[in-house]
Amino acid sequence: MQTYILLMKLTEQGIKDIKNAPKRLELATQSLEAIGGKMIGFYAVMGEYDYVVIGEVPSDEVGMRFLLGLGVLGNVRTTTLTAFTREEFVRIVEKMP
Repeated sequence: MQTYILLMKLTEQGIKDIKNAPKRLELATQSLEAIGGKMIGFYAVMGEYDYVVIGEVPSDEVGMRFLLGLGVLGNVRTTTLTAFTREEFVRIVEKMP
């Protein structure tokens, strides 16, 4: 599974309909699980971003499909970071010449 960190900003549409955000979050979680992914964590944050999500997907293609689906809805814009666990990082570094 590939891990991603999503930094999300509400669009004007998303903030105008903020009362339905919990329902949208539940639908997004179900959609992610339906394609074989998993939400590890969700945080509403203050600052430059509105939400931070940590999730896993089986492949980059599945992750892209999920992100495109979020974008089409028009409530959030995402910045996506590929994340590596501590163990993955150590293995990568150990293989350096």
